[in-house]
Amino acid sequence: MSEALVEYFEALERLKLNKPIRISLDAKISNDAVALEAGRSKGAIKKSRPIFADLIVAIDCAAEKQNLLPMEQRKILKLEEEVNTLRKNLENALGREVSLLYENYQLKKRLSVLEEINVIPIRDKDSK
Repeated sequence: MSEALVEYFEALERLKLNKPIRISLDAKISNDAVALEAGRSKGAIKKSRPIFADLIVAIDCAAEKQNLLPMEQRKILKLEEEVNTLRKNLENALGREVSLLYENYQLKKRLSVLEEINVIPIRDKDSK
């Protein structure tokens, strides 16, 4: 199998999983959508070329399965994926913040020892 065909099949898999990287999430699976997702031009997959015969059959099967899911259900799946991504991003951000707070605390302690003075906090304890 040629490298280009592998890229087309990978693009088709991303579309089946509703995780495209080059086209919109709500795109319907078609020859043009697979070509665009693979980074090729629209119309690159032609029925007249024998090399694309298996790919076109796979695209048609995937398109039929996609049509079986109602639009609302596809939107729900897309939103669930988006929520999971946002949750991961939030957890990563909170981890970074905790790490920075700990580093800040350690640096304040070190500064206090080096200068033999107390570091004055920015906020008073009463301001909470």
